[in-house]
Amino acid sequence: MRDEKIGIAVFGAGRWGVHLVRNFLEHPKARLVAVVDPEGDRLHVLAERFPLDNVKLSTDWAAVMRLPEVQGVAIATPATIHAVLIQAALEQGHHVLSEKPLTLDGAESLKLCQLAEQHQRQLVIDHTYLFHPAVRQGKRTVQSGVLGDLRYGYATRTHLGPIRQDVDALWDLAIHDIAIFNHWLNQAPTQVQAQGTVWLQSQSPNAQLFPQGLSDLVWLKLIYPSGFQAFIHLCWFNPDKQRRLCVAGSQGTLIFDELAASPLTLQRGNLEQVEQYFIPAGQSSEALALEPAEPLQQVCDHFLDCIAHDRPSEISSGWVGAKLVQILSALTASLNQGGQVVNVP
Repeated sequence: MRDEKIGIAVFGAGRWGVHLVRNFLEHPKARLVAVVDPEGDRLHVLAERFPLDNVKLSTDWAAVMRLPEVQGVAIATPATIHAVLIQAALEQGHHVLSEKPLTLDGAESLKLCQLAEQHQRQLVIDHTYLFHPAVRQGKRTVQSGVLGDLRYGYATRTHLGPIRQDVDALWDLAIHDIAIFNHWLNQAPTQVQAQGTVWLQSQSPNAQLFPQGLSDLVWLKLIYPSGFQAFIHLCWFNPDKQRRLCVAGSQGTLIFDELAASPLTLQRGNLEQVEQYFIPAGQSSEALALEPAEPLQQVCDHFLDCIAHDRPSEISSGWVGAKLVQILSALTASLNQGGQVVNVP
């Protein structure tokens, strides 16, 4: 298989599905076999944008699943139908790359991971930020010890739309920053806390998960086994667009600002005690060099490599995705309980 192109079908031709189509079309180790979307107009637009003469365009996902040329599927559909598609793909013998979140239920996510192992197929989750050059370099920096004793973290992710109707701002946005914190710290939170505010959609199709509607603003706290705490501010109804995440230690702070000219900055500095006073010392700022790379291209390349070498992802496996779903579920429970601290399974 290593010398042959891997047949890929993309499920979902929306905003993110289009990017997957482009990447698999351009990848030298992939052959785009089919694209599936229930809306025929999307497929028509896709055909006008890309050279898809040899690619099957279909609204029937079950039929495409049965195509013998398909070895792997990339799923970029609403999260509410991830579980059905992933299960069908694995049972058909396909490897799976799924958009985040894996599902909307922790137990369901774990079952899919077990199913992938049972069928000896790779399940990779598209946590794109884990493949971002700044996040990769950030992990090396944090683990090097240059920040000293790690104290706490904070992140802000705000913008003015798009507004989703299947999940709230917590499920739409928080997973990125939680994934980065977990990746940098090499650990997952054991307790969480969240509070939310609903302005736009007081009712949700999934009333069991979102009984108070879809929160547009969320504040959350993650508590890690080491004592490290992270605070995250999320809002999709704020024109002040921010994509900023920081880890602060006793000797400095690492700043990942996706919108800055230099996305990854190390701010060194500490406090020295002189008599009863604490004086800033050792202050400096350094923009860290990054390798040029498109994160999603790295995701697609990683997925194809996992298939070709028949090995689980060490970066973003189904198990990583399932843990993030468990954390989001605990945060949702806290939000629905008015901000009570909730244990993560």
